[in-house]
Amino acid sequence: MKIKITAAFIAAILAVAALAGCNDKTSDNTSSAADTKASSAELADNASADGKPEKTSFNLGHLNSTAHLLGFVAKEEGYFEEEGLDVTLTLFSSAAELSSGLESDKLDAAFIGSVPSLTFQSQGHDLTIFGGAMTNGHGYVIKPEYTEGLKKWDVSILKGKNVASVKNSVQDAELQILLKDKGIETGEGEDKVNIVYFDSQKDAYNALQNDTIDAASAYSPYTSLAESQGYKIVYRCSEEELLKNQPCCRQVASTAALKKYPNTYKAFERALIKAYKFTQENKEQTVKDVRKYIDIDEELINTEVYGGYGTSVPDPDKKGTAALKDSVVELGYTEDYDIDKYYNTDIYKDALAGLVKENPDDKVYAELQEHFDEFE
Repeated sequence: MKIKITAAFIAAILAVAALAGCNDKTSDNTSSAADTKASSAELADNASADGKPEKTSFNLGHLNSTAHLLGFVAKEEGYFEEEGLDVTLTLFSSAAELSSGLESDKLDAAFIGSVPSLTFQSQGHDLTIFGGAMTNGHGYVIKPEYTEGLKKWDVSILKGKNVASVKNSVQDAELQILLKDKGIETGEGEDKVNIVYFDSQKDAYNALQNDTIDAASAYSPYTSLAESQGYKIVYRCSEEELLKNQPCCRQVASTAALKKYPNTYKAFERALIKAYKFTQENKEQTVKDVRKYIDIDEELINTEVYGGYGTSVPDPDKKGTAALKDSVVELGYTEDYDIDKYYNTDIYKDALAGLVKENPDDKVYAELQEHFDEFE
């Protein structure tokens, strides 16, 4: 880090020298800016050395989903503040918007679906996965007239139907995995499933109000919301053998930012791990915390969070995500690539190790450690 600071000083001095003969005022301004930049770098260096966050202001992007509850709980229960961070949560409508926010430095971290995270990486976006947010939690819903007289059904019920979904999403990938297993093709026709793509999950869900759309994808809480409004659930991914323990949303950040501010991200991760422990021990308050960000009935939030259809866990689950990457490559979603370059498990590993050391008898932290050791 000191080598980088020295290089910055040299570059600044050379720039000042080149301009000195032309404009004394410009020279003074350039020198002042260089000193300020160097001073900031030195502060970050000192913070890194003593373990304190290199920066305390932190922007977190999320979607309108109960899947991102770790961020909500960490904010509402004061865990971010406890770790020395001033975190602002901002709602976005799609993974693409979240990715752009990271790359433009408007966001420090974002909860992004596993499939878009993988495809963005394969396309050259310098974004790294460093933690998890949710496993499972998605499904598809259909208008009730198509299930009348049926006691049970599976994904085959979508044949000949127009299905609203979101391209480059885990929901779409999961549907295609199930259709492929059943030998069902996509496209127009009575024996095929016609997938109609929308820009966001909210748009896909709202499309159910159109006569031309018969079914739609749904991540939490839209599945429970749809059921409460009379729609029927085609399937939940947690109940499908091919999709069990499917990594959903991941914690994603700029690769450069993770390298520049390791202590900041470690503090962020510690807060999320503490939030996970809180969700396991304080269910009623967790639901109330989530409702401040997801404005639906608490009963529906409780179903999505504690109904067994999905789990919000901060573990990076590298093994599961790498396996999903192979699946989306096989589906033709994206070209294969080296995922190791864009996966950082050290931040979570160090954050969890610190909490385990501080709380050696804590069962929740011990269980997280066992899971991480198995699935890193």
